Amino acid sequence: MAELPFDSAEIEQLVLRFNAVMAKEETDIPDLGGNATDDQVAETLQETEGDLSRDEITQEIESMNDEQQDALVALFWIGRGDAEPSEWEETKALARQQHEGLVSSYLLGQPEVGEFLTTGLEKMLEFGVD
Repeated sequence: MAELPFDSAEIEQLVLRFNAVMAKEETDIPDLGGNATDDQVAETLQETEGDLSRDEITQEIESMNDEQQDALVALFWIGRGDAEPSEWEETKALARQQHEGLVSSYLLGQPEVGEFLTTGLEKMLEFGVD
């Protein structure tokens, strides 16, 4: 039977953090306009130099062991529909084989990463993971 190398609550927390980072824009708006209330909203949605969210996710993922990183990528692929829960071991092995660079950079570069991780986790739980 398939087994996740982390608790499902850990994935749920990671997804929340991914969603918070992915909601932000990387570009600056040079002239915010004249309405101070509206200006604050635009600033909130931009990633700033002091914002540690992206760095924290990177650090958390890169501190995981190889098995956990492979499982995280496999979970993402299953959620995206590239693999099925019954192919868990093969999908983890493929993630290890194709591993290049930082796993965090790969995942942060994927649109809808939070949604796919959530879907992958749901599929694995329906399949009956431990």
